[in-house]
Amino acid sequence: MTLHHPDYVIPADTKIGHVHLKVSDLDRSLAFYVSLLGFEVTQMYGDQAAFISAGGYHHHIGLNTWQSKGAPRAPVYGVGLYHTAIVYPTRRDLAYVLRRLRDHRYPLTGASDHGVSEALYLDDPDGNGVELYWDRPKELWPMDENGQIGMYTRPLSLEGLLAELD
Repeated sequence: MTLHHPDYVIPADTKIGHVHLKVSDLDRSLAFYVSLLGFEVTQMYGDQAAFISAGGYHHHIGLNTWQSKGAPRAPVYGVGLYHTAIVYPTRRDLAYVLRRLRDHRYPLTGASDHGVSEALYLDDPDGNGVELYWDRPKELWPMDENGQIGMYTRPLSLEGLLAELD
């Protein structure tokens, strides 16, 4: 496959608006996304769907059981969503959510320093991957000899992150 520069380039200020997840148990998913991660419910559709957000946006995440009520966890191997990435405004905010996860004994599947960001990885109750991260300021991003972003994956010190709260 050859990649070439298209005639149209998406505008730089384009954003991903929301992710909508099929879940097997709405109450269990709300416990994770609202009670643990801190999102707010903006709208409920009976006992079948919920829309949640950060900061009063109409919704960042939709959750529904329309075609998935009682279904098994998402398979590890197969096509589909790898993870939903949630960006926190500061390193301190990421440290705070890490402390909440530890206090609730919620397991992480990984923690990485990518140079441009620091990230925590976990699965929601349905096995959907979730990345919680903060971006370093752009002027601190690693660059290679050609001026391209030089992302990497290195272990993230969880104790170093938690030190943000001291």
